[in-house]
Amino acid sequence: MDIAIGLLIPFVGTTIGAASVFFLRKEISPTLQRIFTGFAAGVMIAASVWSLLIPAMEMCEDMGRMGFVPALTGLLAGVFFLLLMDSFIPHLHVGSRKPEGAKSSLGRTALMMLAVTIHNLPEGAACGAIFAGVLKGDGTVTMVGAVTLAIGIAIQNFPEGAIISLPLRSEGNSRFKSFVLGTLSGAVEPLGALLAILLANIVTPILPYLLAFAAGAMVYVVVEELIPEASEGEHSNIGTIAFAIGFALMMVLDVALG
Repeated sequence: MDIAIGLLIPFVGTTIGAASVFFLRKEISPTLQRIFTGFAAGVMIAASVWSLLIPAMEMCEDMGRMGFVPALTGLLAGVFFLLLMDSFIPHLHVGSRKPEGAKSSLGRTALMMLAVTIHNLPEGAACGAIFAGVLKGDGTVTMVGAVTLAIGIAIQNFPEGAIISLPLRSEGNSRFKSFVLGTLSGAVEPLGALLAILLANIVTPILPYLLAFAAGAMVYVVVEELIPEASEGEHSNIGTIAFAIGFALMMVLDVALG
């Protein structure tokens, strides 16, 4: 039951963020969006290092100097997997007019939903992988550490939910429809988490690779999407400061509570 609740924590963050469409009349200002995006990037990078890559290497200490191999392999696999998804799945980032990926006749709303789905998939995999580490029971990953990661992702999911629901509202959708679509954009996270747990249970030695894979996927999202969005336009240093705050917060949570 504790693990089931933990897997739903990030989804709750997205839902609360999407609910902002009922209270805000306009889109998020570019400055505030840069702050949210930079903060999310900082949280994801810190989570990739302390919650995923370091535990992956600690699980392979018996390999001696080659203990980095599973983490390295998983990291690169995660990066290239997201690269393939980004290249082939049609999607449209918030604030962009030109869709990316394969050509498609899908509408703007569907394309924006796909963009967020690509973004959220590695976060779900990260939650699933770290809770699979808890189930492994060797002490490398603790329940407190796993919940800390889930809370960190939920914190950065709050602005993500708002960033998707408010533009959907500005596209002409009703507040309720924008809220539902914004909420559904985070549904891939618990599904991805369950898939990661199932894979780890079927093939136990895969867990270090799975942790690093999730880290690589999140790093790709940050470098490819979040950092450019946080840095564009005037006053780009605001996004940088938000990145530092997000990174520091996640680092403190993971070290102090994990």
